[in-house]
Amino acid sequence: MKNREILLVKRPDGAPTNEHFSIKEAAIPELSEGKVITRLLYVSVDPYMRGRMNEGKSYIEPFQLNEPIEGGAIAEVIQSQADGFQEGDIVTGSLPWREYTSVNADSLRKIDPALGPITTSLHILGMTGLTAYFGLMDIGQPQEGETVVVSGAAGAVGSTVVQLATIVGARVVGIAGSDEKVQLLQQLGADAVINYRTEDVSKALAEACPDGVDVYFDNVGGEISDAIYPLLNKFARIVQCGAISSYNKKNDQGPRIQQYLIKSSALIKGFTVGDYRERYPEGFQHLSKWLQEGKLTYEETITEGFENILQAFFDLFTGENVGKQLVKINEPSHKE
Repeated sequence: MKNREILLVKRPDGAPTNEHFSIKEAAIPELSEGKVITRLLYVSVDPYMRGRMNEGKSYIEPFQLNEPIEGGAIAEVIQSQADGFQEGDIVTGSLPWREYTSVNADSLRKIDPALGPITTSLHILGMTGLTAYFGLMDIGQPQEGETVVVSGAAGAVGSTVVQLATIVGARVVGIAGSDEKVQLLQQLGADAVINYRTEDVSKALAEACPDGVDVYFDNVGGEISDAIYPLLNKFARIVQCGAISSYNKKNDQGPRIQQYLIKSSALIKGFTVGDYRERYPEGFQHLSKWLQEGKLTYEETITEGFENILQAFFDLFTGENVGKQLVKINEPSHKE
């Protein structure tokens, strides 16, 4: 039995590469009271992880050097000395990028396969779905007939936002980076889609938003967002969810936005999904209902193999994924 793990060994100064990580073999964990031993099935690779590779103050502690990267994952319980968990249980939680791990049982949540495929616990029925739900519904507060623009619209969060905005009756404009993604967003109900790689974004936005922008769900930042601000309507709401365009840049300076906020009396609010921890049950209730009713769907990009986790992470910053980027490590021993 091998137990590989991926460590952060050097902090990136720009785009991360293989030199910043190390894949090593760890000891096989021993079972102790109140814990379970898990076997990794899937890991989620996410843009926010790039920020945790830097030192400095943030909303979450940085990754420590020479320690495993950790993040959202699905695992199978192979041994248990914890009440309520037994061999074969499929669980999710924040786990290290390590094939076998000893985990406190209270940090895990059992996955209910009746709600959907187990992988959905890492996106549409997990943190991704909750991020989209609370960001759009609580901060964006879209109304029927308003115009909602979503950048990074074909990503895991963005594609969910597009569908949620459609459910409430808003007019939705998505921004993505390939013809394949444009087609996907059209299928998800977007009223207009802009390919930022082949179109003049400012011109295309003006044509797609003749009545201005009421809600902007920003996953990207950078030049795409610069093109949005002049189109903001009175009392527009900007949901600042991400800024992936600048995560690997040391100095990313764009136009000043204050004048646009003043002229439009717009609200801009940054957030992380953890801000809504106490309201997670509300989000799960709505998301699972809409998924079962066929009002929500999802796309997954699944890479296979523990050794390919890093490449899947790197690909996030070049827009290779459609929907949620996952890495499959193992099949469950006991299939439902």
